[in-house]
Amino acid sequence: MIIYPAIDLYEGKAVRLFKGDYAQMTVYSEHPEEIALDFKAQGATHMHLVDLEGAKGGGTPNLATIERLVSAAGLFVEVGGGIRNMDVVERYLSAGVSRVILGTAAVVDPVFLKNAVGRYGSKIAVGVDIKDGYVAIKGWTERSALTGMEFCKNLENLGVETVICTDISKDGAMQGANYGLYERLAAECPKLQVIASGGVSDLDGVKKLAKTGLHGAIIGKAYYEKAVSLQEAIEVAK
Repeated sequence: MIIYPAIDLYEGKAVRLFKGDYAQMTVYSEHPEEIALDFKAQGATHMHLVDLEGAKGGGTPNLATIERLVSAAGLFVEVGGGIRNMDVVERYLSAGVSRVILGTAAVVDPVFLKNAVGRYGSKIAVGVDIKDGYVAIKGWTERSALTGMEFCKNLENLGVETVICTDISKDGAMQGANYGLYERLAAECPKLQVIASGGVSDLDGVKKLAKTGLHGAIIGKAYYEKAVSLQEAIEVAK
């Protein structure tokens, strides 16, 4: 299992939200490149970035920061947040991003999703953000009519290779991940590479997720609060 340490960006700073609430934002660094370099120093090979401004309003407001992060650390970088048309996809891929994550657009614009997967294949992932069993959209501010499981099955049928699945109730809460959800996903959608996001708060949690056969797990707040040694998590995940 691959560990994806995360940087959430807002106005060029590394921040974290509590359960997706923009009103409960903590700024961890005004120099996210330093964090990316620390990820690399601790043995990370992959990095997960989210443009929180993009997630809310679309566009690429943190593109310049993301370009710096890509070149600073030289890691495999996946980016999500507000990627709602092909122009934005191409902008990120041209900036050296390894994989882009479609969120809201994958739910509300299936034609765009199909075209993006058809053109870019494995460079397109989908973020499946689950709130009370349903897929949440628009920076987690609205709930769609699709359940998380049926949406993932649709994605698998469409040829999507990778999904980043977040249980919003666990995100930033440091209470452990939703292991049952990930076990079910791994069993019911065997062709998907599932990356777990939300609630990974200790090494035992990393071990449990690795046993479910997941492709990866994102570590966010646990890194910033020093609850987990990134280096140890990477070793345990192997």
